[in-house]
Amino acid sequence: MPRFLSRLAVAGSATALAAGLLSPTGAQAAAKPTPRPATLRWAALGDSYTAGVIEATGDLTAPVDGCARTTLSYPEVLRRDLGSLVDLRNVSCSGATSLNVYATAQNPGGRPLPPLGTDPGAPYPPVPPQIDAVPTDANVVTVGVGGNDLGFGGILKDCIELGAAALGQGTPCRDKYDASLSDRFHQLSGDYGNMLNSLHSKAQFARVITVGYPHLMPEDVSLCRYGDPLQFATFTPGDLDWARTAVLEPLNGVVAAQTARHHDTFVDLYPASAGHSVCDADHWLDGVLTSVLPLKYAVVHPNATGQAEIADRVGHALLG
Repeated sequence: MPRFLSRLAVAGSATALAAGLLSPTGAQAAAKPTPRPATLRWAALGDSYTAGVIEATGDLTAPVDGCARTTLSYPEVLRRDLGSLVDLRNVSCSGATSLNVYATAQNPGGRPLPPLGTDPGAPYPPVPPQIDAVPTDANVVTVGVGGNDLGFGGILKDCIELGAAALGQGTPCRDKYDASLSDRFHQLSGDYGNMLNSLHSKAQFARVITVGYPHLMPEDVSLCRYGDPLQFATFTPGDLDWARTAVLEPLNGVVAAQTARHHDTFVDLYPASAGHSVCDADHWLDGVLTSVLPLKYAVVHPNATGQAEIADRVGHALLG
């Protein structure tokens, strides 16, 4: 049983739990006194770290629209575990940015992700901004997004290629990207804040829960084997340190700061996932590949274990 579900055994029936936990906050109750719902109306938004995408997180869920939502992604794990406690609309989509959540349509690529392959169902028609699927009477909205705003996938790809050309020496990726990061983070902060404003306007009485990113790189990059496609392939050690401290950790910082500014709830995956990076033995994320034979891509995404751990922490926030 997931740890967060142990509350069910302590609190009594599911209906009683929902009635107690889903009551509005004081300000919400004063603004709109409504009966306590027995079912949590939940919209799950986000990018590939929410959608699942990779084969290591199960089969694709319907509708197959190119967003690559999978059966073992954390929203679907929680849908299964919480049963009638939740009415879930999961519209997360691989490749989504903050703008794709609240403002602009997206052209999804499906799976496998380029450059390792092309989805046989592609090209897919555009999907609308994810906010369109958020009901105005939602009780809770979760959103995990931000990495694609920075172009993190492209940075990872370039770090691998530049590291190969440099034969594992130096910091060629840092040298290429470091000067542009300030502008990228400034843009991310503004777009993320606008996204949260839009979500609050659409679902005025919903709790908004943001989800950060886990440890991709370990604190000790000597754990990573240069050239190993099951880890970071040909990333240089110096670029791994740089990507962790100059990209990933500030990314979580922007998400946390905007979440606090909007008085929302931040699910910080970073502390709990320490020791579970791509290069750790008990890894919650797979590297460039999940396996070589058969060839299964991962492009540095949470595996089924990682998605289950994220589900546990998001479940605490949903029911907290």
